[in-house]
Amino acid sequence: MKHLLKLLDLSEKEILDLLNLADQLKYEKKHGIAHKRLEGKTLGMIFEKSSTRTRVSFEVGMYELGGQALFLSSRDLQIGRGEPIEDTARVLSRYLDGIMIRTFKQSDVEDLAAYGSIPIINGLTDFAHPCQVLADLMTVREFKGLLKGLKVCFIGDGNNMANSLIVGCLKVGMSFSIACPKDYRPDESVLDFAKGYGDKFVMTNDIALAAKDADVLITDVWASMGQEDEKRIREKAFSGYQINKDVLSYAKSDAIVLHCLPAHREEEITAEVFEAHASEIFEEAENRIHAQKAVMVRLMENA
Repeated sequence: MKHLLKLLDLSEKEILDLLNLADQLKYEKKHGIAHKRLEGKTLGMIFEKSSTRTRVSFEVGMYELGGQALFLSSRDLQIGRGEPIEDTARVLSRYLDGIMIRTFKQSDVEDLAAYGSIPIINGLTDFAHPCQVLADLMTVREFKGLLKGLKVCFIGDGNNMANSLIVGCLKVGMSFSIACPKDYRPDESVLDFAKGYGDKFVMTNDIALAAKDADVLITDVWASMGQEDEKRIREKAFSGYQINKDVLSYAKSDAIVLHCLPAHREEEITAEVFEAHASEIFEEAENRIHAQKAVMVRLMENA
């Protein structure tokens, strides 16, 4: 593994290795065991999209690993003034030990990896959110004790979260159902991938069918960052695509609920369900730091 650009690039073994390392690093942090495995290393963090969890978790995580992180706003970089991504990649590769980028286009992440000579981490694009899904899988395993054989149900927009969840869950042996409006389906490349898993993948607009016997229910906001001008259209399209008490009744009685945050209560999830499952949701948020530390160690420790 040279980069983390999207989960489609990783094998089941690589995903599980990251989760196992994340568990180890979380244990060490909880027990006060120092793990300065990236001492002297520097991570550049390019942000074209604003962030709470991504910035704080990467910055604190890098500090805990003994390295340092540099916040690089696109407003402050020449990339924001038209410098080609390939030039930025080649310059920053001479200064840094790794780059995390949170941006819009997946092609920007791929180009950084193609033209640079250091590890690139996708902190989020419109296509994929691999770090979040690693944290999600870590959380599911903590609460359920395993991954293989579980059923995950996603309700809502076939966005970057849905794309990465489909790939990550299927690769580690879970089954996956998604309930989404027909005009908001996941990316075609992801659907092509999912076809290889037969009846382990189901896409429908029937929420009850998707949630039936689910071990894990997941949702995300109806309008993601950059889609604010579509808010009214999306509110109409996603009406009813909500995790609420009725939807929970279709799932298994011990089902857990996850949300990558921020959450819009009474839109994609009710306040009642959110608070009832806050322990899982905020453990999931914490696990971002542990999963991302595992990614940074694997990519940068021996680079």
